[in-house]
Amino acid sequence: MSARIYQRPKNAMQSGKALLDQWVLEFVPAEAKRPDPLMGWAGSGDMQQQVRLTFPTAQDAQAYADRYGIEAVVHQTPPRRLKIQAYADNFR
Repeated sequence: MSARIYQRPKNAMQSGKALLDQWVLEFVPAEAKRPDPLMGWAGSGDMQQQVRLTFPTAQDAQAYADRYGIEAVVHQTPPRRLKIQAYADNFR
């Protein structure tokens, strides 16, 4: 059983920064999704794909994974680079 730990990304469609400080532990899918023969919906028998745990820090998420014997990989968030630009720069 393996999982990945990452910091929740910012929604590109909104400017808000709520819940960005949370870290998420998601399990890696154990089997591929396949289409349902009747409806055509994608699904699988892997119930761990539905589990998503949130933690306040990456250390807490790693400690949880270590406690329950889950092989977890921590994906660090790349640093944000702001491009400071004035509205008047559009007309130069």
